[in-house]
Amino acid sequence: MKALENNPMNITHTDIVVGIPSYNEAATISFPTSQAALGLQEHFNHMDAVIINCDNNSTDGTGKVFLNTDTRGIPKIYLSTPKGVKGKGNNFKNLFRKVLELNAKAVVVVDADLKSITPRWIKNLGEPLFNDFGFVAPLYVRHKYDGTITNNIAYPMTRSLYGRRVRQPIGGDFGFSGTLAGIFLKSGLWDEDVSQFGIDIWMTTIAMNEGVPICQAFMGRPKVHKPKDPAADLGPMFKQVIGTMFNLMVAYRDKWKATKWSKPTAIFGFGLGEVEMPPPVAVNREKLYQRFREGFHTNWDIYRSIFSFENLQKVREIASLSLDHFEMPVTVWAKILFDFALAYHKQTLERSRVIEVLIPLYYGMTLSFVNKTQGMSIQQAEEFLEDMCLVFEQTKPYIIDRWN
Repeated sequence: MKALENNPMNITHTDIVVGIPSYNEAATISFPTSQAALGLQEHFNHMDAVIINCDNNSTDGTGKVFLNTDTRGIPKIYLSTPKGVKGKGNNFKNLFRKVLELNAKAVVVVDADLKSITPRWIKNLGEPLFNDFGFVAPLYVRHKYDGTITNNIAYPMTRSLYGRRVRQPIGGDFGFSGTLAGIFLKSGLWDEDVSQFGIDIWMTTIAMNEGVPICQAFMGRPKVHKPKDPAADLGPMFKQVIGTMFNLMVAYRDKWKATKWSKPTAIFGFGLGEVEMPPPVAVNREKLYQRFREGFHTNWDIYRSIFSFENLQKVREIASLSLDHFEMPVTVWAKILFDFALAYHKQTLERSRVIEVLIPLYYGMTLSFVNKTQGMSIQQAEEFLEDMCLVFEQTKPYIIDRWN
């Protein structure tokens, strides 16, 4: 699958790349592009730099808007998948190839719909890559109900499994070395989910397991993009992220079985003055409750084949709670995810179906999280989440026993 390329300044070599993956982002891509240019100018002006839009053959003119954005003399390259080939991971694959071709040392990637990016983001995601780090994950202040897949699944799971505390394993904005781009490109763990939205968790997990030095970069501003109500339809993203996580659990089983407890990950650029508050995210609790209840009753027989006996009884008790008193204890939730990972591994039923029937339980956990943290500040909710992660780590022997 050859990428379509527009390289107006015929760039053949660079030191640092800023990549912006996109699909139909004509309305938003100009802002992150111009901020990236400012960041490169202010913080990397002694280096050769290029901004690359890796696109999915957008039909709304994203590429044109990108190429017409003023980048103050910093060259741009437009890359696209062929017509009909979609997926964020496919965009990244084109980016990895180009990075190796240009022999770039460092890559910073930012989302095309970012409204809150500043030039400092480029500095904080890029600088560690010239100081012996190979992978940089973002750290931003987010509203407690923004990123519920991260909060309830991706962060506690990756932390307890692989022993690294990376708060935003699917943050969308990253830094990685040219060397790591080569590791990504050669990986035999690529599949359909990774070629779509599974790419972020895939990159983070591979970095954690391939001995790459990792840090987190504090972004100083909240992530402001198109937020969604956690009760809204999940779409394919949920399936692709969770499928990738479960697949990698199978691939790296020896690593996570041998890992006990987690350790902190270095933070770069902390203490950038005032911390802004992120915009609020509205949550429809009734809808979460209704979707949990309906799914629970519909899939009861399937749950019986997935859960351990003790966990099945617990989930049954939770299902009888009213909306306002609804609570899913973290131990039960950790065991639910572990049971599902095992069902996925053993193919108790078709893998896509395993993830499908997890969705109602995820709605239930999201409701429980909202109920528990309603009166909390963002900081208090963060502390609550850290405690949740600790429970996952304490519960981990459960999955090791069952897996064996």
